[in-house]
Amino acid sequence: MSNNKLQLDWHRVADVDELPAGRVKTVTAGTLSMALTHIDGEFTAMANRCPHQGGPLGEGSIEVGSDGQCWLRCPWHGWDFDPKTGRPPGGHEDTGQTLYPVEVREDGIYIGLEEEAPHQQTVTDVMADTMTNWGVTTVFGMVGHSNLGLADALRLQEKQGRLNYYGIRHEGAAAFACSGYGKLTGKPAACLTIAGPGATNLMTGLWDAKVDRAPVLALTGQVDAQVLGPGAFQEIDLAAAFAPVARFSQTVLHTSKHAVLMTLACKSALIERDVAHLIFPDDVQTLAAQPSATASGPEGRVADSAIAPAKSVLQAAVALVEQSKRPIIVVGYGARDAMESVVALAERLNSPVLTTFKAKGQIADHHPLAAGVLGRSGTPVASWFMNECDLIIALGASFSNHTGITPKRPIIQVDFERMTLGKFHAVTIPVWAEIGVTAKLMAAALPDVPETVDQRPELAERWAIWREEKRSRAVDDQGNGLNSSAVFAALSEAVPSDAIIAVDVGNNTYSFGRYFESRGQRILMSGYLGAIGFSFSAAMGAWAATQDQDEYRGRKVVSVSGDGGFGQYMGDFTTAVKYNMDITHVLLNNSQLGKISKEQRAGEWPVWQTELHNPNFSAYAKLCGGRGIRVTRVGQLEMAIRDSLAHAGPALIEVITDADLI
Repeated sequence: MSNNKLQLDWHRVADVDELPAGRVKTVTAGTLSMALTHIDGEFTAMANRCPHQGGPLGEGSIEVGSDGQCWLRCPWHGWDFDPKTGRPPGGHEDTGQTLYPVEVREDGIYIGLEEEAPHQQTVTDVMADTMTNWGVTTVFGMVGHSNLGLADALRLQEKQGRLNYYGIRHEGAAAFACSGYGKLTGKPAACLTIAGPGATNLMTGLWDAKVDRAPVLALTGQVDAQVLGPGAFQEIDLAAAFAPVARFSQTVLHTSKHAVLMTLACKSALIERDVAHLIFPDDVQTLAAQPSATASGPEGRVADSAIAPAKSVLQAAVALVEQSKRPIIVVGYGARDAMESVVALAERLNSPVLTTFKAKGQIADHHPLAAGVLGRSGTPVASWFMNECDLIIALGASFSNHTGITPKRPIIQVDFERMTLGKFHAVTIPVWAEIGVTAKLMAAALPDVPETVDQRPELAERWAIWREEKRSRAVDDQGNGLNSSAVFAALSEAVPSDAIIAVDVGNNTYSFGRYFESRGQRILMSGYLGAIGFSFSAAMGAWAATQDQDEYRGRKVVSVSGDGGFGQYMGDFTTAVKYNMDITHVLLNNSQLGKISKEQRAGEWPVWQTELHNPNFSAYAKLCGGRGIRVTRVGQLEMAIRDSLAHAGPALIEVITDADLI
């Protein structure tokens, strides 16, 4: 016995008096789950998993037969085992349980286990290694029964320091967090779910990423491959469900080339700027990898994306520019990584730079050539210059009806997506090329002194008019809460110029577009989908990027929403607290779905079912363990914002606002 003891690792699993006589409980020894029983003063331990269908024996009961024999009964289907031998009635060895050595010591009950064998590499280990080789170093998700093998592979990556994992409360928040991460960095993060409802909960966030061209990798569990089809518990046809939203979607099979499959998924997300999806049947996740299996990576698989325009097209574009006197540049979200070259072109042409709403912040509003946001969420400054121009140079803009780029002027449209060129109406010169490359080539081809009007004095004049208008609105008070102009004036002053700001949808977002003056902050939003609830979850994704992307380290993350938007995923404020995410959330609370109320009035409908019953959100933030401040008067606003921004962790500013003063 002494020699056996030397070969065992002993694990303390319970106090001596913790388990009453005649009872069973689940304990953990090392990584093994055990059913610990106490019968006639004797403690015994067997594997917690019933050999029938894996029922948890530690949640079962002790039954005593008429002959005095004790049985441990499985809570699922009633299979019985002798706690002292592990054998079932009749003594059939093939359906019995192995017992593990137990010792009762002064300080507790111990179970002895043989030294664990070295971890054997699984197919999901190979795939997780491949995933991190591709730079997917952030995962938001929920561990569950149909993804445990994959989750363990991710755990090992985290243990090696190659991955950051964030456990969320709702899979929808995970998808939005990944969308925000992708929009900010241009790189995919991954979201992990179980089969069935966990996977379907991802859909809204994945569609948000898809329509805004943000790379995301979705990893979903699935039922065992051998029971696919008949309708097992939580089985749905995930391949069919994800087909519309995922550019790449494949099931991982026993016979798959596992590293290649993960490489194709990561490459599809990154290159196509879209959703990639892998389905992991439960029984495939723990398959031993072949001894020769190695992880893959991006080396030799990704080409330079700097596409130059055709020479003849460039010449035609430059010729049209040379004929203009009052050109403007309209910058879309697609130009976000080329702004240095775009601004240099604008300075060469003395041309105002207008942005789409999605591109807000790509040029600071205090730049001498900045004209602000064009369109429904925009400024009268941008609208004025659109009306006065004689040429539009559209760079990375999609021409959505929200923006309203007029087709009544000559247009040079530059985009790296060929389908985007002239999508809604013909343009004068469509240019297929990378935007930064094209802007540099155009600037180099122009005369040293282009014959364009210097529009800087007019820009300064129009901004002065608009800022005076905003100041006059900021003092409006009907006694029902703060007005939006005052809120965003204070935020314009206080939010750091290098901050990342995630905004939601609704009146709060329209007001943000009009009133907030960017000083270079990076803005994230649900552009084409317009998904309520986006902002706080996306802010979690942005914060994750500050942890693993050097470009964003140390940057403050701010999110803005209404009460309707925050209520969608407010449970994940606890996620921010758990990981001490440095996020300041500004919540404009008017106790209604204000934008919908406005639309009902505009359509001459009665306002109906838009009122909301809200908690005290600042108190809720405190109950979750974060900072919470409630603002009901203008005089409280500046201090609340500065205090929350200074807080090194999740903070929520609840601002009671007037729904009519937007």
